[in-house]
Amino acid sequence: MTAPARIDATLSALADPHRRRIVDLLSEKPRRAGEIGEAVGLNPPALSRHLKRLKADGLIAEEHPAFDARVRIYTLRPEPMTHLKDWLEKTEKMWTDQLAAFKAHVEAHAERED
Repeated sequence: MTAPARIDATLSALADPHRRRIVDLLSEKPRRAGEIGEAVGLNPPALSRHLKRLKADGLIAEEHPAFDARVRIYTLRPEPMTHLKDWLEKTEKMWTDQLAAFKAHVEAHAERED
């Protein structure tokens, strides 16, 4: 997947408030599906849909502990956020440079008028 496609997938996945809440919870620590459902207030089918979407877009990983294959532990994957952060930093730099150039232009124009 290309970098723009990864960023698009991450932003699309994070567009839903339930999925953002799940990401917030997993940023604290790995959690079982039941814990996530209780904290977010979703029934199992709705939670499953959100977890599948986050997993498909690479934001979370699912593990099964050796002691019980029925238990699913979800963890946050840092890579998608790293790509998004890099893009935001580049965008911020571009806007900072644009605004600095505009400021310099306005100031130079103001000096010529004086």
